[in-house]
Amino acid sequence: MKSSIFAGALLAAVAAQAQPVMKIAMIDPLSGPMADVGKIFENHLRFAADNINAAGGMDGVKLEVLAYDNKLSTQESQAALQAAVGAGVKAVFVGGGSATVGAVVSAANRHNARNPDKAVLVFNYGGYDPELLGKQCSFWHFMTDAQVPMRMKAMADFVKRTPEIKKIYFLNPDYSFGRQWTAYGKQMLKEARPDAELVGEDFFPTGSVKDFAPYIAKMRAAGADTVVSGNWGNDMALMIRAAGDAGYPLRILTHSSANKSTMIALEAAKIVKLSAVGDWFPGDESNAVLAAQAVAFEKKYKEPFYLARLSTATELLAQGVKKAKSTDPVKIALALEDISYRSLVGDVKVRKQDHLLLSAQKIYTNQVVDGKLVKKGFDGTNQGFIQESVSPASALTVPNQCEMKRPGA
Repeated sequence: MKSSIFAGALLAAVAAQAQPVMKIAMIDPLSGPMADVGKIFENHLRFAADNINAAGGMDGVKLEVLAYDNKLSTQESQAALQAAVGAGVKAVFVGGGSATVGAVVSAANRHNARNPDKAVLVFNYGGYDPELLGKQCSFWHFMTDAQVPMRMKAMADFVKRTPEIKKIYFLNPDYSFGRQWTAYGKQMLKEARPDAELVGEDFFPTGSVKDFAPYIAKMRAAGADTVVSGNWGNDMALMIRAAGDAGYPLRILTHSSANKSTMIALEAAKIVKLSAVGDWFPGDESNAVLAAQAVAFEKKYKEPFYLARLSTATELLAQGVKKAKSTDPVKIALALEDISYRSLVGDVKVRKQDHLLLSAQKIYTNQVVDGKLVKKGFDGTNQGFIQESVSPASALTVPNQCEMKRPGA
């Protein structure tokens, strides 16, 4: 009996070792002022990979996840990519800002040109600068969430239906994404609401400001009731706290900022409203599959499931591997061009011209749990979210500016 049990265990171990594995890696801040966001990203990526593996993998190919700390630095991001490919990684996932995403894409372009037999793909779940789909577009890069003008179009639709928004200020991080969030905001919000006043703008260094009170004072002096801000992580939490401490009933229009520090700040600053845009939001019960995943994630990691983006990005990779019947990055990329399928967030399509994943976008706003519209608070707070609007991908599509260079072309 014991010998048969041992033999069975040995066979299972041999089978597990024989099962093909594809290494993927996350490159994001795991230290410094944005470390809490980076750790959220890592947990969500590991959870998404575990779900794929538990379902049998990608046609039998299992995922192995590695994580690299880029310290929110472009140089560290490029060094992390080299370390990842040295470890045999075939796809990296990066999302902590357009600057670091751009650095990783540039490094991948150089590496793949020199080492075509060891190519690596970049799945971008958080760098929304449209230049990554324009002048900087790359065959090796896939943007798995809506770019800046698409997100701002969805936000403009919301602003058009929200007459209490009258005077708008712009406060954004001083790098490519922040300047794009300001530029597209000024253009599209004014088109949607010609009656609204644009009363000022400012830029600040990411992860360096300790007190946002001076910025809040300038907004208030300008009479702003709303600020358009591409702020994120600890910077967003500090801005919310500064507004709350000043007794300033501010509405913030942002790209996506749900995390522990933000929720705690919103709980403290009850007069501040945060309206964000994304393909899903925490507490969204209209999506039964993601609602179930949220429960499972919270049980495993003892923290809220804030992001569908990592699940969507990993699902996209799996779709490519299955269609290509290969883990070769070139074959995966070619297989993903123009692919359409029913994803975790609904119907999606990859635009062949620039490798953008097209999906519907929702506007959602924080609200106190009331047991009806909002049934659950997050991270020990009484703050949840309500859906304000939804815009189909077809209504958000913007012209393509990419001149794609494919291998062998």
